[in-house]
Amino acid sequence: MKTSRFNIMRYIPTGIPCLVIVFALFYYIGSIMGVPQMLNTIMHTAHDLLLNTVFYLMGICVITGAIGRLFVEFGVVKLLERILRPLMKPLFNLPGVAALGAVMTFLSDNPAIISLSQDKRFSSYFKKFQYISLTNFGTAFGMGLLVIVFMVGQGYFLAPVIGFVGAFCGCIVSTRLMQRFIIKAYPNFRDEPATGESFVEEEEKTVESKSLFIRILNSLLDGGRTGVDVGIAIIPGVLIISTLVMILTFGASANGEYTGAAYEGVELLPYLAQKINVVFEFLFGFHDPHLIAFPITALGAVGAALGLVPNFIAQGWIDGNAIAVFTAIGMCWSGYLSTHTAMLDSLGYRELTPKAIWAHTIGGLVAAIVAHVLYMLASLC
Repeated sequence: MKTSRFNIMRYIPTGIPCLVIVFALFYYIGSIMGVPQMLNTIMHTAHDLLLNTVFYLMGICVITGAIGRLFVEFGVVKLLERILRPLMKPLFNLPGVAALGAVMTFLSDNPAIISLSQDKRFSSYFKKFQYISLTNFGTAFGMGLLVIVFMVGQGYFLAPVIGFVGAFCGCIVSTRLMQRFIIKAYPNFRDEPATGESFVEEEEKTVESKSLFIRILNSLLDGGRTGVDVGIAIIPGVLIISTLVMILTFGASANGEYTGAAYEGVELLPYLAQKINVVFEFLFGFHDPHLIAFPITALGAVGAALGLVPNFIAQGWIDGNAIAVFTAIGMCWSGYLSTHTAMLDSLGYRELTPKAIWAHTIGGLVAAIVAHVLYMLASLC
């Protein structure tokens, strides 16, 4: 009996608050929309997101995955890495080979930097403080190609490029700030190598026996298959996070009534954002409080955040400046709250997660501000 009581008491401190928060959230939404309408809206919104957003994003993932693998197969990634190497030390305080991590995460997703860092030959170039900061460095470029292609697909061309520049600046701030936090907490990491092993860099000398057609075909199919995996992986984030954010962002139907249709909501986030809208308008140039939903969603999943954009465009809330800011903050943050812990844990430095999150939060804000300022300057030309 004592054991049973002990087991029950273990879960009360977390279980009770969880139940209170969940029931309070649904009670609040249901009291405004009505319970049947709330449930219908949740189901219809998730279903519409699955059909019209997730499959669209999956299509982009497949195409970009195929292109990325093709670039790897024929040395384009190596070429870009060689070109970008001179920028690494002065801008990011990282060795030149870190450019390969930026290219790989840009073509795929944040965790690509971790799989790369597990290579002893790659990590041998880094001091420990640099090695740990790869989490912030790689995240800022995660899913970059997907974000840019998606924004271009919405009919914007200059704004995503400006957003990319903003994300680049945010990455510099995030990476260097993380390095500063690490050295302050662990001064010995400044000179301690990431790995005790050293390797002599050698040019790859492989004899490719396959024909050109087979190499192209294999690259496209393997890369496309990877894109399918990424597309499937973003489904939970898009359906769960986006549905919740949309219910908290949008309002009733056109006639002011709740019908249970997709994309109806209680407009809580715009109401809260309107209280401090002057801040978002000054920093990001947002002219509508609904737009704050994108950066909030990007904290957890950039794929889910992209799912908000078509509806924002349909509502007429978006302009070129918003696209630039969305691109910058979407790339730089790219769901870092959901990946930083796992990434640092895989590197063996879980205790530094709060510092990484804090540094990347600042970096994302800087990225958005820079994108806004650059867009305003470009508009004057």
